[in-house]
Amino acid sequence: MNAPILSSNLGPDHLRTLYEISMTMNSSLEFDAAIANAIDSMMRATKAERGVLMGYSPDTGQLALLGARGVSGETLAKEEAYSTTIVNQVVSTRQALLTNNAMFDTRITPGQSIIMRGLRAILCAPMLIQDRLVGVVYVDTSMRSGNFTEADRDLLSAIANQAGITLENARLYGVAVEKGRLEHELQLAREIQQGLLPRRKPQIPGYEIEAVWLSAREMAGDFYDYFALNEDTFGVVMADVSDKGAPSALFMAVARTMIRSYAFAGLPPRDTLSQTNDLILDDAESGMFVTVYYSVFHRNGQSIHINAGHNPTVLYRAATGEVLFMPQGGRAIGWFPDNPLHETELQLQPGDVLVYYTDGLTDAENPTGENFGEAGLARAIAESGQLSAGEIVSHILKAVDAFGEGVIPFDDLTMMAVRYTG
Repeated sequence: MNAPILSSNLGPDHLRTLYEISMTMNSSLEFDAAIANAIDSMMRATKAERGVLMGYSPDTGQLALLGARGVSGETLAKEEAYSTTIVNQVVSTRQALLTNNAMFDTRITPGQSIIMRGLRAILCAPMLIQDRLVGVVYVDTSMRSGNFTEADRDLLSAIANQAGITLENARLYGVAVEKGRLEHELQLAREIQQGLLPRRKPQIPGYEIEAVWLSAREMAGDFYDYFALNEDTFGVVMADVSDKGAPSALFMAVARTMIRSYAFAGLPPRDTLSQTNDLILDDAESGMFVTVYYSVFHRNGQSIHINAGHNPTVLYRAATGEVLFMPQGGRAIGWFPDNPLHETELQLQPGDVLVYYTDGLTDAENPTGENFGEAGLARAIAESGQLSAGEIVSHILKAVDAFGEGVIPFDDLTMMAVRYTG
């Protein structure tokens, strides 16, 4: 950032004043307070009747009024705060401008503000940071005895540079504070979201369950769930919301609650998702939807499966080592009414495994842009299908990591393995 511009016109008193002003302007990192300090400082230093500070946007090429006040501390309206003629010239030239006879100065064409208020003396200087215009400072007076000197001009230029630095520091501080607040809120939301994931596995004899949830951002749209329905039956859910971030996390919580509510009410699997679909359609205005795979397992190995637009679950048959993809079916929840959902019944044999996943797994990329894909998943399951549910999940994750060769995942990855031990 620029150091204050000094000139031979500035004597010891001016330098002392500049030092005191710098201390005052830097006394607060709050943006509004920094603006007020800057305006008060330049009015006091130049003995002006009015002071104005404006910020400049390089994107729009426009100035925005940040603060304007009179000698008594009153706030000035934009239309009466400053001479646009003077300000525009300073923005154009990037040079400070001093006039003690604004009505008749041949360098400028007096605008309406100069004529109507009888402005006599005007000082305006650009705020520059690394030769980049960030705003202007402006002071004026209509007093007949009011005259600004070249020393006032140079002092205001030095104040302008210091004000630019002060405001930039205040802005960056505000950004940092806001970022910290948002990061804290996102971390809190992530903790809440993690708290929605199930902590206790259903204790149904004859089954092993293992799951993993890896979010690509602070919050994920993926979720899994498992819950006991009675002593001999439990349900599992794998789902993926259409969006990412906070909206998807909220939608996830709603969908999870609805599915659980209808399941605990004793509705059959198909009706559970159908009722969830209809209720979300009635209430949702966001246009979001969620793909869901819902299964209900019985103690004797019988199971029922419903696919609502989700990635097909993978079935590993222990007796043959065969890897099969379950049928596609239905549409995502919250997309259309009368969702054509179908139940698939399946009898599991000891050692059989079902692997649920979201597309963050199959869409995982390597450095050349290739996807891990369903073939990679099937291969990893075939290699580990004879292991425990936890070891299967671990093996698949290692296979995805090895395939990616360090490529950072761009999507959430959630996976669950259910193994029937008989």
